[in-house]
Amino acid sequence: MSQKHGIPLRGLMTTGSSPRAAGQGKFGRMFRSLPAATFGGTDGRNERHLADLANTMIGEVDPPKDGKDEEESGIPSLYTYLGQFIDHDLTFDPASSLQKQNDPNGLIDFRTPAFDLDNVYGRGQDDQPYLYDGGNKFFLSTMPLSGGAPGITDLPRNNANPARALIGDPRNDENVIVSQLQGLFLRFHNRMVDQDPTAEFATIARRVRFHYQYVVVNDFLPRIIDAQVLQALKTNHRYSSDKIAFFQWRDPFMPVEFSVAAYRLGHSMVRPDYRLNDAVLLPIFPIPAAGFPEGLTGFRAMNPVWGIDWGRFIDTDIRNYDGTPAQQQKRLQLAYKLDTTISNPLGSLPAAVASNPSSLAERNLLRGWRLGLPSGQRVAAAMNASVLKDNQILIGPDEKPIVEISSAFERNCPLWTYILAEAMLHKTAVAPPVLEPGIRIDTPRLGPVGGRIVAEVFLGLLFADSSSYLNMNPNWTPASGANYTLKDFVNFALGH
Repeated sequence: MSQKHGIPLRGLMTTGSSPRAAGQGKFGRMFRSLPAATFGGTDGRNERHLADLANTMIGEVDPPKDGKDEEESGIPSLYTYLGQFIDHDLTFDPASSLQKQNDPNGLIDFRTPAFDLDNVYGRGQDDQPYLYDGGNKFFLSTMPLSGGAPGITDLPRNNANPARALIGDPRNDENVIVSQLQGLFLRFHNRMVDQDPTAEFATIARRVRFHYQYVVVNDFLPRIIDAQVLQALKTNHRYSSDKIAFFQWRDPFMPVEFSVAAYRLGHSMVRPDYRLNDAVLLPIFPIPAAGFPEGLTGFRAMNPVWGIDWGRFIDTDIRNYDGTPAQQQKRLQLAYKLDTTISNPLGSLPAAVASNPSSLAERNLLRGWRLGLPSGQRVAAAMNASVLKDNQILIGPDEKPIVEISSAFERNCPLWTYILAEAMLHKTAVAPPVLEPGIRIDTPRLGPVGGRIVAEVFLGLLFADSSSYLNMNPNWTPASGANYTLKDFVNFALGH
């Protein structure tokens, strides 16, 4: 363990120094020998320099609007919230916070590090019977939501004030979009039961997990990671466990380099606002100071007119990219680009979500520092990847070179920011699923550092899980074929 004058560097005492020490149910480190990065510069003010960096990453406040946006990627916006859903499936640490960095027992992952949908199935029918209808189906609410697909309802909830969702992981009610995505998973399971009513519950759950895992591996990863990075993990066009070089998947754990840095990529994909249906266009979080007191926040009974028209979030049907104002209102909304800019609503989160600091970017940077993450440059060198020069690390909407923010970041970029800056250099021209021909959008994707970390952890956890489709039947494909994607999952859940 790195020390200074016999005292462990801040944050290093919170996580196991090796995967063996961490083990399943613990966080650990992929790069155990690398020293923790500090950002004090000559004045020793780590927090101030990180706050300045965070402030530079936050975008401007814009009123909610319809139509195309220069910040858009070619990725449908539902993938942002599939990423959040996946995170809730893999990790859950209710005891940790920025204030508990001195906990000698380290962070504990109370969520199994596996793609097993325990955020949907909870602790099972015996331990949480209220999630189910007394048979093999999930209990569904009767509270209808208008504006979207017919028959869609809110999540089942208790009678508290505010009413809390009765689901496997309460975080899947954090916002309107992930809440209704959770509802799609419940409906997907129930439709599987309808198709084979004599099948055992475990058989149905395995089929649902296989479809989910297939989408994660064959649809989600290629959307966010550079193709060359993924190809390096394959043998004869198939992912190989032998290619995983940095993640010790045979003793699965949750690396902090993944959970605190690389997999926070989704924060840059969040749009400042979303149109749910013809009647509702709101910021993702309230911005009272800018005149937007309402946002798409969760942990409460859903507004009954907030039903999602899923064609605005995923290509369940094909819609115009531009066109008339009416067409722009109904268009497919695309996730924002992977870059070092964070949408403004995330720069001042509501007090009910986070405070001290309320900036999500600042929280990410402080957490990475306090958990002793190495710099992006050191991780890149350890991975034998090309190390970005300081003038290649451009921050925020003005693309300001990081060293102009503070000399403390000279060849010393926080890992999370480094990974986002690296993505800006790995763009692929993507044709979004729209009516107009010839449209292509430069879409940044995770590069050799961020992409490799995310892909190795995803694949390693699947290879480590004896019940995953990669182990039980690596040739398995959904009944509709190998081109199965998230839109097919959504369409089936909706009854199409």
